[in-house]
Amino acid sequence: MSSLPTPRSDAPRIRELAEIGGRSDTRDVLAHATKQARDDYDDYFIVDIDAHVSEDHFWGEVLDLIDNDVWRDLGMSQYAGFAGNNALLNIQPGMSHQSVGGRIGHQGRKEPVEGTEGHPFVTAARRGMDAMGLDYQVVFPSAMLLLGMHPQDEVEVVLGRAFNRWLTEVILPPNPRLKGMLYLPYNTPEVCEELVEKYADNDGIIGYTVCSTRNNPVHSDVYTRLYKLIEDSGKPLAFHSGYHWGDPSFAQLNRFLSMHALSFTHYNQIHVTNWIINAMPERFPKLKMVWVESGLAWIPFLMQRLDHEVLMRPSEAPGLKRLPSEYMKEMWYTTQPMERTNMELLEATMKSFNAETQLLYSSDWPHWDWDAPSTITRLPFLSEQAKRNILGLNAARVFNLPTDRKKPSAEHVLQERPGIS
Repeated sequence: MSSLPTPRSDAPRIRELAEIGGRSDTRDVLAHATKQARDDYDDYFIVDIDAHVSEDHFWGEVLDLIDNDVWRDLGMSQYAGFAGNNALLNIQPGMSHQSVGGRIGHQGRKEPVEGTEGHPFVTAARRGMDAMGLDYQVVFPSAMLLLGMHPQDEVEVVLGRAFNRWLTEVILPPNPRLKGMLYLPYNTPEVCEELVEKYADNDGIIGYTVCSTRNNPVHSDVYTRLYKLIEDSGKPLAFHSGYHWGDPSFAQLNRFLSMHALSFTHYNQIHVTNWIINAMPERFPKLKMVWVESGLAWIPFLMQRLDHEVLMRPSEAPGLKRLPSEYMKEMWYTTQPMERTNMELLEATMKSFNAETQLLYSSDWPHWDWDAPSTITRLPFLSEQAKRNILGLNAARVFNLPTDRKKPSAEHVLQERPGIS
């Protein structure tokens, strides 16, 4: 009987991975994305415009930074008691089914980071950026995305201020590849103005964000000074969409799937419509507008719909000098979640708003429907230059980012954890 062959010393090492879950190492979860980076886009400059900091995992840190003694004490007492990570927030845990009972990973990494230095989120974020082949990543809040619907405006103010402190003092400084969009408590315009002025020179803050899930009319005169301050800063204003099953608009829907499909486009469509029909692009022509996490399918629909209405009723949009679609072609949009079930339709959608110059890659990591950069590199109808623009060069232009390489090579990342398939 012949003996088994002796394994070569240079043969790849194989080790069995435990079942992937919320505590798995980010590099293991993203191992296939790292191989895609090595094979498809290792030399691309890549900026991820939308990832999530999962602040609710560190909610005690945020609450501790509240600058109002009464609200800080109330928040910390809720945090230690019945509310936990939902302290002071208006989210309804029983109404969110994104994890489908734990069958779909969602809302942040909880991997052990023992033996590493610094904040655990920063460690996990660096692993994710390296694994996906990102030069920069812009982080947004998660649990706070519904604060625009909070019945108490002062809660949005104190949590917004605390989150901005946590972001700029704790999360961003250790890794210059992480960038932030300042949270604006939009229900209170004067505080938004104060925050824009306060953080205008902070290198980690590359723009300002409004959580779209709210009922504020974006064209209201109460925001005039705020928009002027942001326009003068040269940084963009982003509206990050979200869901809210408590909105009466969705009361007829009986599945989370249905509400999720509609709500992420619903709020941004309303805000874009009000922005354009009330001639805000004419009032603030240099203000860079970015619409985040609504996908792409709604864009040509709204272009056609608004053009049609304006041509029939021009007297109701007297401030416009061009068709609504022409203004929309000068705005920026993020890719995720990009609808890919019909490639011909997706190609036409991208052409409708000049995606080559106006589209910004976003992963939405670590949410359940996140997209890797290969989502763009493997689109058959995009030119090489269009892929590079969408994955990073457009963002460099919008956010004033240098384009020199910041990331390690994908091969180096793979070699750090050999044997993972």
